[in-house]
Amino acid sequence: MGTKIKVLLVDDHPLVREGLANLINQQPDLEICGEAGNEPQALELIGQTLPDVAVVDLSLENGSGIELLKNIRVRHPGVKALVLSMHDENLYAERALHAGARGYIMKREAAKKVIAGIQAVHAGQLYVSEKIAATMAEKFVGGKSTAEASPIEQLSDRELQVFELLGQGQSTRQISESLHVGFKTVQAYQARIKEKLQLANASELMRAAIRWNESKQTG
Repeated sequence: MGTKIKVLLVDDHPLVREGLANLINQQPDLEICGEAGNEPQALELIGQTLPDVAVVDLSLENGSGIELLKNIRVRHPGVKALVLSMHDENLYAERALHAGARGYIMKREAAKKVIAGIQAVHAGQLYVSEKIAATMAEKFVGGKSTAEASPIEQLSDRELQVFELLGQGQSTRQISESLHVGFKTVQAYQARIKEKLQLANASELMRAAIRWNESKQTG
């Protein structure tokens, strides 16, 4: 047997990490080399353990998996990233791939898909569902413009993050602290979101964010 594929887990739920670690360590060709719950910890561990594959959730303690993916791509280009998230792949899979991920799996999928995903991205392949692969191919062939996309899809990664935190009831000040950016920067993001979603004022923005957040949880 050759060298095992070293896997780093990045998820802010210890129980999820424990379950994944048990599953991965049972595989003859895989081993866990570290676990992290947030972005700084993940980047530090990647530098120390040099994993082959990082399995990353998009929701992290005081941070964003999308930003982590971008940082991994810049700082550790040799590490392949696979997203494992409860976030809807229709909205997040392409964003994750643009940020540097090599695959996207939703947490409701069977455990064997996680193993297959790790093995696939390590081998240099992209690993996404057939539905997402078809959507991406259609966009590529048809040249679908952003004007035809849903309004939410037109938000940048940071704008979507702000919109999501607003929907969770965070104030502008709290979002500023969560994202480690200035108060006025968050206000600027909110202004751009209002413009893109054609919302008249802050109250409409807050209502839209809360509605969208609730629809994600029930959908």
